[in-house]
Amino acid sequence: MIPRSLLPDRFTLGSPLQLLLLACSFALAGYAGVRLLAGGDTWWQVVLWFVGVALLHDLVLLPLYSAADRALIGAAGRRRSYVMYVRVPAVLSGLLLLVWFPLISGRVAERYLLATGRSADGFLARWLLITAVLFAGSALLLVRRLRRATKQRPPVVH
Repeated sequence: MIPRSLLPDRFTLGSPLQLLLLACSFALAGYAGVRLLAGGDTWWQVVLWFVGVALLHDLVLLPLYSAADRALIGAAGRRRSYVMYVRVPAVLSGLLLLVWFPLISGRVAERYLLATGRSADGFLARWLLITAVLFAGSALLLVRRLRRATKQRPPVVH
């Protein structure tokens, strides 16, 4: 049982916009589930896939990107605030890779062609281009920040 001191005084549901977004996300998840099971996959295959993905994330990916982040922070030294300029584009690029990996790797090119009538060529090049743009944009923001910081410093009087 939860101690009363940890419970809120009043239970609030949130704003109408939050409730609408939550309802839309549940509707989208339900639609995705119906489409997934209508595609010929059994519920057992779906459960197996989710368990496999959870284990892969927790046992392989989490330690890898945590170690990479710690190495990045260690390399930054005193300039830890600059880490975000690498972290954000790396996370966005990683998420795009995760979502589009079957097409980027070319593993489902034939299936994609049959389903959409379009070629799967170019996904790797587009992902690399998007990654380059993300890192270049982040570098431009860092340069802008550094220029502002040097302009705001008071002049050194000798």
